[in-house]
Amino acid sequence: MAIFTVAGSKISIGAALPSKATDFVVADFASQTWQEVGNVETLGTFGDTSEETTFDDIGKARRQKLKGVRDAGTLEIVCGLDYSDAGQAALVAAEKVPHEFAIRVEFSDKPSGASPKNSIRYFVARIMSAAEALEAAGDVAKLNVSMSINSNIVRVAASAT
Repeated sequence: MAIFTVAGSKISIGAALPSKATDFVVADFASQTWQEVGNVETLGTFGDTSEETTFDDIGKARRQKLKGVRDAGTLEIVCGLDYSDAGQAALVAAEKVPHEFAIRVEFSDKPSGASPKNSIRYFVARIMSAAEALEAAGDVAKLNVSMSINSNIVRVAASAT
């Protein structure tokens, strides 16, 4: 696999899907109906990081650092504001309720082949904000969305078939 650009990548929202006690797998997202979010300018950053937990060992006079809980992050996306976009409308509606929603990010990295497929990432997130940004006169009106990820990131690799 070679490096690739973000251009052509997509993000979609599915239905409410509560987090669970175990990690999600691809099959957990199979029944979702996806609504693509349009006019996306940036997709942000997501993925697990571990919290540092420390223990001061008196006998060794040494601080030990351990891995604590994992956090998949908060995805911040920016869209050109479009009231007619069904995906943006779904994000705004999702912000108004306390539920978690299925999210799909599709990269633009498919290899050559008979029926190539892009990489996909699935996760569950709570839509924490959907704020309209109206900056300077010459700027495009934007929708800034913040998604708190509450699950593992399910990775599906790109394939040539």
